[in-house]
Amino acid sequence: MTDYYRLKASLMRGGTSKGLFFSADALPDDPALVQQLLMRAIGSPDRYGKQIDGLGTGISSTSKVAIIGPSNRPDCDVDYLFGHVAIADALIDWSGSCGNLTAAVPLFALMEKLVDKPDGNTEIRIWQANIGKKIVAELAVKDGEPVLAGDFQVDGVAFPAAPIKLRFLDPAGGVTGKLFPSGSQKDTLKLPDGRKIAATLIDAGNPTVFIRAADLDLTGSETAEDLDLARLDELEALRAQAAVKMGLAKTVAEATFERPAIPKISFISPARVEGTEINARIVSMGKLHHAYTGTGAIALAAAAAMKDTVVSDMLGQPWRERPLPFSHASGTQTLEAVVKRHGRGWKIAEVVMTRTARPLMAGEVYIPAPG
Repeated sequence: MTDYYRLKASLMRGGTSKGLFFSADALPDDPALVQQLLMRAIGSPDRYGKQIDGLGTGISSTSKVAIIGPSNRPDCDVDYLFGHVAIADALIDWSGSCGNLTAAVPLFALMEKLVDKPDGNTEIRIWQANIGKKIVAELAVKDGEPVLAGDFQVDGVAFPAAPIKLRFLDPAGGVTGKLFPSGSQKDTLKLPDGRKIAATLIDAGNPTVFIRAADLDLTGSETAEDLDLARLDELEALRAQAAVKMGLAKTVAEATFERPAIPKISFISPARVEGTEINARIVSMGKLHHAYTGTGAIALAAAAAMKDTVVSDMLGQPWRERPLPFSHASGTQTLEAVVKRHGRGWKIAEVVMTRTARPLMAGEVYIPAPG
């Protein structure tokens, strides 16, 4: 079939996300062609919003691609490049990372023989190429393959699997170069009706905006069905303003149409679930996430560890050197920011979380040749 490409790929679940994984050497050399092929493989652009003619499912947490290859860096095993595929538009946003899909990277690397690790608990060192940060994955290996079966449960995923510990090293400033790109722990954003609200604009994991749910007359326990188009437009207006303040876009229009993936925007409220410290929701690509993004969780832990942020104010104090359990739309999650003294302040040394992942299928994806 000369009018089709047949590319080797694997469909992987990582955390509460799914994505199409490719080895770097399985793709053409032309970046523009790769962009076209990856969009078409997922099923975008789709004016119906369903991605029926591709492997996506019409939601942001499954409209994702990853390119994995051996790393040239002596301190890393593999490079991980992430693309967030827009659903309705012909766009892949390469500007940020996906923390959830990170859990699938070591599995793919072992399955594709990109790394060779001894049996037992081992480390695979990942270079996150989008944001220039190092991640260390700790997982079990048997007979050269990842151990998949286990009893660790991730809320938002129906079935348990083997745990994968992820250490996101020095996660601050991967996109903007600063933990607080605006220079402040708190900024002011304006709602469409003219009201002003406090926000923390932080770059850790991915650039993320934190606001109080109450400032938008929300409870903080909303599900996707509770947020109508007007409310999502309100959140997008705030997100776009924040993007400009963070230096991610020159105008709010550019932020909306060219930077849909980052920054994310999250609204928080006091803890509502026993055993947690705070409640959070996050919007991804214009929709409320069904659980919580991995990089959003990194940003939450980082903001919690720093004084005078919207998050640490709600917690009543900076949350350092102890686990932070929080509730989200599908349950709860626990992670920890490891901080160290840095001059007169503090530095985020790493954020640690545990996820699960597994391969869903492997084979060839048929993609019509662009024309």
